[in-house]
Amino acid sequence: MNVTLRQLRAFIAVARAGSVTEAALRLHITQSALSGLIKDLESNLGVQMLHRTTRKLQLSSAGEVFLPMAERILQDLGMALDAVSDLRELRTGTVRIAVPQVMACTVMPEIMAAFARKYPGIRVRLQDSMVESVLGRLINGDVDLAIGPERDAPANVVARTLFTLPFLAVLPPGHPLTKKQRVSWSDLVRYPVISLQGEYTQLLSAELYASPGRLEFSPTHEVAFLTTALSMVEHGLGVTTCLPYAGVLLQRQQLEFRPLVTPVLSRKFQVWLNKDRGLSPSAQEFLDFLLQHIEDHPAPEVRAFRKAR
Repeated sequence: MNVTLRQLRAFIAVARAGSVTEAALRLHITQSALSGLIKDLESNLGVQMLHRTTRKLQLSSAGEVFLPMAERILQDLGMALDAVSDLRELRTGTVRIAVPQVMACTVMPEIMAAFARKYPGIRVRLQDSMVESVLGRLINGDVDLAIGPERDAPANVVARTLFTLPFLAVLPPGHPLTKKQRVSWSDLVRYPVISLQGEYTQLLSAELYASPGRLEFSPTHEVAFLTTALSMVEHGLGVTTCLPYAGVLLQRQQLEFRPLVTPVLSRKFQVWLNKDRGLSPSAQEFLDFLLQHIEDHPAPEVRAFRKAR
């Protein structure tokens, strides 16, 4: 069978109008064209859909069965087209994004709120994750976008740079290093250091050892979450390091922070997408909005360094 939408619309119009003349007027086509569509439909289905008399048209038994189904098909199609139109016009949609836990509670809420004000019908689902698992969520198809520090990624993952940030020394109030405007790594490691488990500490150790001073970075404590490290610093158990986008957490806990120098180390953060799976209109709009917002609002650096300056 090769039933077309034009045939369905023609049949429904004739059935409801009870007249080819009236139905043709409603559809803005000629009577001959309309009659041809009905004949084609009956030929495709192999049954007569209408009984024709000199005075009026009546549905056959097959036509009576077929009519509500045909109407439902067109109704469902209309709803499907409306839904696609809403997605295309950004009136609705869902964006799934995986973000490291600290960024999820500092940078992202501000961006999500600004996006929601512009696109109230689009829902952004945030998955706050361990840094090591962010990229995996994208590869597994759990999310549309992922954000994290620069990492080696598979060939089907596209990376866009968000920002590059230097490290800060995080100190409890009254600590001897708070007398300095900038803190060297060699000064920092003289005190008990609280660092993060996994790649964070591994990469720092390698970079510091490769620097001209060949510094040994051997943390006294290694914990899973920055919030734990900050609480330990607050209670005088040591010092720690972080990136400027965590500045709001430092302010909440009234911790001191200074730029770390000699050497100046930094981390590049990227947003990743899977090029094998195209972005929905909503996800593409969120990506564009995110990149523009970061460019227009360098708030993480400004807030973090305001006190240091």
